[in-house]
This record gives sequence, structure tokens and C-alpha cells, in this order.
Amino acid sequence: MPIYEYRCDACGAQKEHLQKMSDEPIAQCPSCGSSDYAKQLSAAGFQLKGNGWYVTDFKNSGSGPACGSGGCGGGGCA
Repeated sequence: MPIYEYRCDACGAQKEHLQKMSDEPIAQCPSCGSSDYAKQLSAAGFQLKGNGWYVTDFKNSGSGPACGSGGCGGGGCA
């Protein structure tokens, strides 16, 4: 089940709720009872696991962009 973040515009309270995707959004703030309680957009967190995935696969190596070494086909980068 996904975790959804909610924020109340009336009192500023923020809370995470574990809900099914098919559940209706929570309409009332549990802190103040206001109906200004809305679901927020947030980044999904995930971790790649299993054979073939390494911790260093998608990390920035600090070597700079590949464009300086002709990685853009020799035409320069936009």
C-alpha cells in the first residue's frame, strides 16, 4: 500500500497516511477538523535490488558531463 502525504491549508498540519490506491482521499484534517486537507504531490522513493544492479550504477562520478569528451557526437551540446 502506498503512503500519501496530506497537508491542511487551515492549520498547516502535515501527515502521512497509509492508504489503498482505491481508497477515497481523506477530506477532514485530523488536527483541526477543517475540510482544507489535501493530498500532496511527492517524489516516490525506491531502491533497485537484485542481480545486475549496483550502488554505483546511477551515482554521479564527478567526472563532469560526457560532452567535453565528444560524447554528444562531436556536434556540441545544447
